[in-house]
Amino acid sequence: MGKTSQNLAIGIDLGTTYSCVAVWENDGVEIIVNEQGNRTTPSCVSFTDSQRMVGEAAKNKAASNPTNTVFDAKRLIGRKFNDTHVQNDMKHWPFKVISGKDDNPMIVVNYKSEEKQFPPEEISSMVLAKMRETAEAYLGSTVKNAVITVPAYFDNSQRRSTKEAGAIIGLNVMRIINEPTAAALAYGLHKKATLGYKRNILIFDLGGGTFDVTLLTITNNKFDVLATDGDTHLGGEDFDNNMVNHFVEHFKTKHKKDIRESPRALRRLRTACEKAKRILSSTTETTIDVDSLYEGIDFCATITRAKFNELNKDLFRKCVYIVERCALDAGMDRSSVDDVVLVGGSSRIPKIQELLQELFNGKDLCKSINPDEAVAYGAAVQAAILSGGGSDKIQDIVLRDVTPLSLGVSDYFGAFNVVIPKNTTIPTTMSDGGYTTMSDYLSQISINVYEGERARAEDNHFLGRFVLPIPIERRGGVDVKYCFSIDENGILDVTAEELKSGKKANKIITNDGQRLSSEEIARMVKEAEQYKTEDEEFKKMTEAKNAVENYLFSVKDAINEISSCLPKADKKRTKDAIEQTIAWIKANSNAKFEELVRKMEELEIVLNPIITKVMEKKDTVDKADIGTSRSSNVSTRTRRSKTDMVLKWSGLALSTSISLLNFDLGEMASCLSEIVGLICES
Repeated sequence: MGKTSQNLAIGIDLGTTYSCVAVWENDGVEIIVNEQGNRTTPSCVSFTDSQRMVGEAAKNKAASNPTNTVFDAKRLIGRKFNDTHVQNDMKHWPFKVISGKDDNPMIVVNYKSEEKQFPPEEISSMVLAKMRETAEAYLGSTVKNAVITVPAYFDNSQRRSTKEAGAIIGLNVMRIINEPTAAALAYGLHKKATLGYKRNILIFDLGGGTFDVTLLTITNNKFDVLATDGDTHLGGEDFDNNMVNHFVEHFKTKHKKDIRESPRALRRLRTACEKAKRILSSTTETTIDVDSLYEGIDFCATITRAKFNELNKDLFRKCVYIVERCALDAGMDRSSVDDVVLVGGSSRIPKIQELLQELFNGKDLCKSINPDEAVAYGAAVQAAILSGGGSDKIQDIVLRDVTPLSLGVSDYFGAFNVVIPKNTTIPTTMSDGGYTTMSDYLSQISINVYEGERARAEDNHFLGRFVLPIPIERRGGVDVKYCFSIDENGILDVTAEELKSGKKANKIITNDGQRLSSEEIARMVKEAEQYKTEDEEFKKMTEAKNAVENYLFSVKDAINEISSCLPKADKKRTKDAIEQTIAWIKANSNAKFEELVRKMEELEIVLNPIITKVMEKKDTVDKADIGTSRSSNVSTRTRRSKTDMVLKWSGLALSTSISLLNFDLGEMASCLSEIVGLICES
């Protein structure tokens, strides 16, 4: 079945540090390159006094505009401001994060000379919008549907927040799937010819900010996840942080100065550390060299691979421990694992690979799929399956994932009673009954829902609360049953029923309350459209500036060539017209761009006949001098191109309303003055 605008769907790997987008096309997956030709795009948004930038342009602004360049939004999504991880991360971020409504984190930046606050979902939506634009530019069609990936160990509120990020930009998120599961789809298609029999696969997915391990079996086109484990706060960024901390102390010891006081210096050091980390994957030693890092002091230091490993040994060991725990949960001996597949940029670190090989008794690690692209690849496959836009090659794929954490309710004594155990295949519906009251004559009971593995309810992650009306009875006189349902996106729906009266209460769990209200999402949708319009306006303004500058330089070149041939009367007319234009520009800085267009057209009406007349006269002289028709034609074409300076002003101006305050009026006036100077000199 071919794709249409209705069933066109893309797969997006929304990463902590980099994102990637792919589409099923021509019986295979195409990783879509961005405007710079890169296959991944930085998950970065930068705000300035004039514009908002996303992706490559934003990352390039990180050093010069650190406090208004936001990255790592994925590490905030679905979390509370007072979360220990958030508080620790804030020490490394140059941008400001504050506590908002219900203790949700809010990112603070200055945009167009105003302070703005954004929830992490809105920053993530800007990255998603960039990935969609990248896909639309490649496909030449509007994209409305997408499958988005999340870490397997994301909790319910983090999954919901990711889906809300898509809703903000009007994207229909067809499904949220786990990153290692998506990578398994990529591996399965890549190795399809050799997967005729059952194989046990371990996906080791270590990215920029999160870590997941998934054990699954693949038989033909059937993918069954057995167990998943991970840490939503472990990845390349943490390795960078350890390097940064090391060199901050190094600088402090040597120069008695703390660069933490300068967000710009800290950002430049972080960029250098990230580069060094990548280099150390292919060599055993490298140098970190940053000119004038802080207060004019140059910084130069050497780091070896051994030192890097030492700085991060605890994190590396944690990765190995999580792999062991996942195998234990799956009830599988490590010797039964057929392939260990590396996914995520941080899986390239040699020490990580060495520890994995030791754990699996020297087994060769699978490096046949691109670790940066595998997740987006699998997401595109799932998108094609769900949209019906794929081929027979993938339509019979069966994917069965699991819930990463146990789900249940707290009882009267505060214990955590599990309704759906960890690593249960989803989608699923499970029930648990026999609950009753511990006090007389209650009219309702409060139901608290949690996810996690701790015995005490409050030690787990609180998901939500709702109330069930019950008949007024003595203690033990009611009979309550809970029914938990998880859909394909891992989002939970809880129903409580009092069996004797038939009274029910239901709640879709998103977080305590709803993380983003429908009104907040609607506001963000409106703002997303506004930012898109502002970005388009800025692009048009830039094009307008270039058009004006090109015109002025063309006039300058033409006048420079013919000034010696200008009759005295034409010199005066030209000089007067240009000086009138300069005076108008200086006196009308608040004018709209359309008014500048009309003024330039008036200037053209005066200049073009004069330039054309002199050019044609010179052509006649040149033709006589050269004496060949062919050379004369070349000369005529060249000169006429200089007289063809009408820039289609109306088409440039109709769709925009740009103030001349956005232009460098001094530069325009200076260029016109230079033209006057050329006339006066001749």
